Amino acid sequence: MTAVSSNCRLLVGTSGYSYAEWAEAGFYPTGTPASKMLSHYVRSFKITELNYTWYQMPKAQSIDRMRQSAGPDFLFAAKLTRTMTHEIDPTQWRDQVRRYRDGIAPLVQSKQLAAVLIQLAPSFDRSKENRVYLAALLDALNGLPVAIEFRHVAWAVDRVFDELAARQVALVAVDEPSLPGLFPPLDVVTNPNFFYIRFHGRNAAGWRSGHMQKQFDYDYSETELKEWIDQRIVHMTERAKTGIIFFNNHVRGQAPRNAQTLIRLLTDAGLMAIKS
Repeated sequence: MTAVSSNCRLLVGTSGYSYAEWAEAGFYPTGTPASKMLSHYVRSFKITELNYTWYQMPKAQSIDRMRQSAGPDFLFAAKLTRTMTHEIDPTQWRDQVRRYRDGIAPLVQSKQLAAVLIQLAPSFDRSKENRVYLAALLDALNGLPVAIEFRHVAWAVDRVFDELAARQVALVAVDEPSLPGLFPPLDVVTNPNFFYIRFHGRNAAGWRSGHMQKQFDYDYSETELKEWIDQRIVHMTERAKTGIIFFNNHVRGQAPRNAQTLIRLLTDAGLMAIKS
């Protein structure tokens, strides 16, 4: 792996941080309660991706407590709630967007919101109906730093990338199993302000099973991570001011371990400062 230099600030963390099994795996001290996990997490990482905001609408009071607990320099990415991505009600989604914006307002006001992640379902294909909805959703989220993760391969076309670039919406680069119909790993950067990468693991059998504990059970090797740096990340850093990278392979504490390995490899490559 060749050492390079970059003016792009890289932020590496995990998708979620509150997992009891991470104490069993040694990342958190044994017996760490969920309420204390963030205070331990911030000692290792400068950013996290909030998973719970996909399951339930964020509330400003809770978000503000979390923000204060993490400290003023810590950053958050927040998933858009599933009622706007997977369980869409044509008559309610606009109100859902308003509630979501109210909920994450403390992060916006404190400048600790790194991104809003729109994670779409594998079934969300590039039909006319879906294109119209997505355009309206992006309009409703205008003004926020938005990143969008497609799971359906039909969205992997230049026309989509050009539209995202025009809106300054970041296309999420994904590492996931090479299965028919899934979005491929790319190094396309559509927002000069930031790019966004999610490592899901390559457990093909787990993805086919649909069982979350199996789906995200994967431990990246240094070779696989070095390939990502050499083949994609180094090029992406040339086209954006900031790079946001999350590991979603949370099973058995693999995500924080792989994230720490990537930080070391990025530092060795000259892409990440030892203290950034």
